[in-house]
Amino acid sequence: MSLFTADQPLTTHSYYAATVQREQRFARLDGRVECDVAIVGAGLAGLSAAIELADRGFAVVVLEAREVGYGASGRNGGEALTGLGCDMSVIEAQLGRGDARGIWDMTLEAMALIHERCQRFAIDCDWRQGFLSLAVGERKARALAQWYETMRRDYGFEGTPIAPHEVTQWIASPRFHSGVHDPLSGHMHPLKYCLGLARAAASLGVRIFENSLVTTLAPGATAGARASLRTAQGEVVARHVLLAGNVYLEGIAPLLEKRIMPVGTYIVTSKPLAADLVRSLIPSQSAVCDTNFALDYFRTTPDHRVLYGGRVSYSTRTPRNLGRSMQARMVRTFPQLAGTAIEHAWGGFVDISMNRAPDFGRLSDLGAGPACANVYYLQGFSGHGLALTGLAGKVVAEAISGDAKRLDIFSRIRHRAFPGGRLLRMPALVLGMAYFRLKDLL
Repeated sequence: MSLFTADQPLTTHSYYAATVQREQRFARLDGRVECDVAIVGAGLAGLSAAIELADRGFAVVVLEAREVGYGASGRNGGEALTGLGCDMSVIEAQLGRGDARGIWDMTLEAMALIHERCQRFAIDCDWRQGFLSLAVGERKARALAQWYETMRRDYGFEGTPIAPHEVTQWIASPRFHSGVHDPLSGHMHPLKYCLGLARAAASLGVRIFENSLVTTLAPGATAGARASLRTAQGEVVARHVLLAGNVYLEGIAPLLEKRIMPVGTYIVTSKPLAADLVRSLIPSQSAVCDTNFALDYFRTTPDHRVLYGGRVSYSTRTPRNLGRSMQARMVRTFPQLAGTAIEHAWGGFVDISMNRAPDFGRLSDLGAGPACANVYYLQGFSGHGLALTGLAGKVVAEAISGDAKRLDIFSRIRHRAFPGGRLLRMPALVLGMAYFRLKDLL
C-alpha cells in the first residue's frame, strides 16, 4: 500500500496546516525539462540542497509528489536538535573518534544553518531556544548522566546537568527524576520553515513542481550520462539526481527501501490556555523529550497551547481514539491539564535506519553500478531531521560541486537492511517495539 494513501487521514487535523498560509503554489510538471540537478522531494532535505546548489550556479528542478512539506518536514514535532538519532558511540565504533567528532560538529553547524537561513530569507518560523532531555526514574537518570559526562568530555557538549532537586525549576511535572538542558537546540513551526525554504529556493531560480509524483528513475547508460525522471505528465533530464523523498519514494529506488522503515508518530495540541499557566509548565520555554525508548516529546507554542507527541507505531495503522489517548499521555506528564480539550490531532511517517544513524550516499555505493554514481540520496534521519536535513543538503551540494569529503564520511557508516524482507519486517518491528515499551514501563 502506498504511504501517500496510508497517511492521508493523518494530515486533516494538523495544527501546523491550520496556522500557516500557503501563499505560493507550484504548477504540475507537464512536458520535458532539462537541468543540472533534479531533486525528488520538496521537504527540508530537498529544498536545502536546492538552495545550496542554486547558490553554486546549478540549474535545479524539484519534483514533489503532493505539496511542499507534505511529509515529515511539515508534520513533525518541531524539535530541532543537535546530534543524531543514534548515540555518538555508534558512529565512533565504526569511524573512530576523529570522524565521529567531525560529524558531531557538523550537527552544530546544522543548527547554525537554521538561523542563517531564517535571517537571510526572512523566514519567521516561531523559533524558541533550548531543549530539555529528561529521565524517568533512577535507572534512566544514571544512563543520562553517563551520556552527559561522555559528551562533555569527548565532544565538547556545553549542556547543563539538572539534579533531582532542581527539576521543578525546569518543568512543572512530577514525572521526571533529572535531566540535561541543551542551550543550542530549540523548536519551531516546521511547516512555516519548510514553506520559507521553498520560497527562498524559488527566489534563487529553482523550479519547483508540485503534484508531480516520480514514477520512474532511469540512470544514464554509462557513468556520467544524464539520468531521466518520469512523472505521469512529464520528464526531467538531469546530469545529477538527488533522492530526498525518504519513505515516500514509491519504489523508484528499491535498493534504498530495505535500509529504512516508515515509523508513525502522532501529535496533538490543546486549545489555547491561559498564558500564565502555559509559561509555568516549562519556565524556560524549551522543547522537552524523555529518554525512554518509546519516548514522549512536547513543548508549548507562541499562541499558548501545549503540543504533545508520542505513540510511535511501527505499523501503518493510526492508533484508535488518537486525541483521547494522547490527551491521557499529556495529563500523565502535566496533571494540572486534566480536562484540557484537544483541538488538533495528526501524525505521519518519519524514516528510521536500523542503527538510527543517517544514511547518505550514492546509489553506486550500494551496488547499483557506475552509471548511478551521479544519483545521490539522503535518508535515515531517524527523528533528528529538522536540523540535520539542512546540513545534509549542504553536504550533498558540496559533493555535486566536486568536493565529496564530507559526504564520504557519512557514506562510510555501515547500514544493515531491516530483517524479514518486505512482508515480515513490519510485524517483527511491531513485536520489538512492544518489548521496548514493556522495558520502559518496568
